[in-house]
Amino acid sequence: MENHQISPQGAAGVTIRKSMRSSKVEPVLFNTINAIFMIFLVVVTLYPFLNTIAVSLNAGNDTIRGGIYLWPRQWTLQNYKAVFASGTIYDAFWISVARTVLSTVLNIFLTTMLSYTLSRKEYVFRKPITVIFVLTMYFSAGLIPGYFLIKDLHLLNSFWVYIFPSMISAFNMIVIRTYIGTIPDSLVESAKIDGAGDFKIFLRIIFPLCTPVLATIALFVAVGAWNSWFDAFLYTSSRQELSTLQYELMKLLSSSMNSNSNPNVAAGVGVNQETAVSMVTPLSIRAAITIVASVPILVVYPFLQKYFVVGLNVGSVKE
Repeated sequence: MENHQISPQGAAGVTIRKSMRSSKVEPVLFNTINAIFMIFLVVVTLYPFLNTIAVSLNAGNDTIRGGIYLWPRQWTLQNYKAVFASGTIYDAFWISVARTVLSTVLNIFLTTMLSYTLSRKEYVFRKPITVIFVLTMYFSAGLIPGYFLIKDLHLLNSFWVYIFPSMISAFNMIVIRTYIGTIPDSLVESAKIDGAGDFKIFLRIIFPLCTPVLATIALFVAVGAWNSWFDAFLYTSSRQELSTLQYELMKLLSSSMNSNSNPNVAAGVGVNQETAVSMVTPLSIRAAITIVASVPILVVYPFLQKYFVVGLNVGSVKE
């Protein structure tokens, strides 16, 4: 028998070839697994929204049977017709728009001004005032004292009840103050040497530099104001002209649930095909309401996305 021996140079060559093959396979394997994972993540993220669209475009009586995934079985616009059938929905839409815009603008401006004040080390009361604001995040007087406060301020049945309570946010103040802390103090000091006052420094330097975090906070405030309906139920329910879109949609959903409380009607027993297509159910009307309420936010979000990503990293890196 012949004894074949591999020289050290040959063994090194084999090792190099193996490492080269491994270096070529690893990126391909990683990219494949990463692509599969990202596709799965996109599908999981988009499926609930696409399913809601499909349900909203499907006949209400047919939706009860289930099995609606990404495509309606019986196409109909009756769910959306039911949502827009009331003339009050259009006035409520503009009330919600005005409320969202004013709340967002005032909250951003006033909260940023407060954050800048509490970020100044020369302000001797910044720590106790900050503690007071933080305490409001953990302790609340409750619903009844809050209602009496609104009443004593003469804000009941007034449009300003949507604006004044939301002008300052303790959480937003902390986030913005953290971001302001990353701005070099030399900018403020040089502006003061040039004779600029605090308000001018705030408007010309601090406010423009806070654009990423302000865009993030603006999105949070706008979504909260747009989706809010409970304050309309508490404070302005006696004035129809001050009703918000979300409150009107909530009332529509409640009335739909009451009108479809009959089990025979809900199951479609004794209902002809034409009536079945035109009938709405709580499930179908809820899907249509969800789409109607979310479309304005979906329209605004792409314009804030580039700032939103940057704003989420607030305070993550400090030099």
